[in-house]
Amino acid sequence: MGELAERLSEIVGQCSRYLSERDEARERALKKSRDIIREAGRLVTLIVSGDAERAGRALPQLEAMVREYLEALKPYPELYYSGSTYNAVSEYVEAAILYRLVSGEALPGPEDLSVPPVPYLQGLGDVVGELRRLALDMLRRGDLEGAWRMLEYMEDIYLALRSLDYPDSLLPGVRRKTDVARRLVDETKALLLDVAVREELSRKIDEALRRLGGG
Repeated sequence: MGELAERLSEIVGQCSRYLSERDEARERALKKSRDIIREAGRLVTLIVSGDAERAGRALPQLEAMVREYLEALKPYPELYYSGSTYNAVSEYVEAAILYRLVSGEALPGPEDLSVPPVPYLQGLGDVVGELRRLALDMLRRGDLEGAWRMLEYMEDIYLALRSLDYPDSLLPGVRRKTDVARRLVDETKALLLDVAVREELSRKIDEALRRLGGG
């Protein structure tokens, strides 16, 4: 074997070992990402169904899963900053932010959740849809004040995301999520205004009937 062939064999062998390690890490990460997405979805369901207490007990376990997941991927930047990783992390971000908003806690930032900025913003965009679900549920229960509060959160998130002006290659999916958020805010606001007007009209009719009855 010549000197060049020997050197090539050494280099390719090193690359092959790295790729083998990365492939194994990718397989482990895919399984872990599915676990994270499933657990985050369960937490969101608990929150939206009104069982924030159980969600709060389960949240630390999800946080630990995400920390372990990201730590294992740090040696492989191409996996750490991949779409599949961002997808799993954004699901966690959505659950964590939704829980804190519903619980009246301060909004956590990326550093508080120990996640990169991009999946944080992706998850933040997804929170708007869940806040609408909460607003509609509150409306059904007659909690108009609570529904307006959810709308206020929705609008605040939308306005914050709207200020971001970056291409999709740098901030994948967020522009689309912002467009969806705008539509959801407009639809929810129109619905709540309609209900408020109807309630005010009903109140005035009741007052008028009472005055007539008293007369």
